[in-house]
Amino acid sequence: MTLEILTSDALSPIRHGFFTRRGGASSGVFKGLNCGVGSSDLTEVVKINRSRVASTMGVELDALVSVHQVHSADVIVVDDPAVQRPPADGIVTATPGLALAILTADCQPVLFADQTAGVVGAAHAGWKGALSGVLEATVEKMETLGATRENITAVVGPTISQRAYEVGPEFLEAFLDEDQAYGRFFAGGEGGKMQFDLPAFGLHRLREAGVGQATWTRHCTYSDPERFFSYRRTTHAGEADYGRLISVIRL
Repeated sequence: MTLEILTSDALSPIRHGFFTRRGGASSGVFKGLNCGVGSSDLTEVVKINRSRVASTMGVELDALVSVHQVHSADVIVVDDPAVQRPPADGIVTATPGLALAILTADCQPVLFADQTAGVVGAAHAGWKGALSGVLEATVEKMETLGATRENITAVVGPTISQRAYEVGPEFLEAFLDEDQAYGRFFAGGEGGKMQFDLPAFGLHRLREAGVGQATWTRHCTYSDPERFFSYRRTTHAGEADYGRLISVIRL
């Protein structure tokens, strides 16, 4: 099956893609394009999936650079494909031929590009990373390579939407402790619960950081099991593990 790739006109003509789960070699709960090396899927099958992604992006597998994501605000600059999976949640480069990859399964995958400067970036922004500043840190790292904020375009890919993201009062408090105005990203739910708007929060942080353009593809990972893996959906179903989606950008 052909891989399904979601793209954004805002990033064109920079080569990029938010890959869905369609077209991979994995089976069972990982059925499709599971690219998570940290999952319990068969290692050789994950390698096949990642190889298909690399080929689609026009690079060798070794040039598909990813990080060991830890829900932090840490961002690294990469200019050598030998640097593989250091602990971080953002990657930037000005080196042609390197493809930056982020894995998600409800968290926000965010792809960045300053086409004028020839600098690209990718970030994994769950609620912890977004709240602690990973998006702003990615912009700052891009600036060290010559990018300017007003020329940066940032696109949030498939992520969990507000209608599917139920949270408790302690979650809300973590945001209000940071800024009382963050209450606007929460809506009332049932039984004392709240519904959190992760993509709206991500877009807010990006726009406050001064990027020239910030958009969301408007795909919900939880609500479309045929196309997307979802950590929360897997948890609700009582499944043992879940696949990881991959999002990639390159010069």
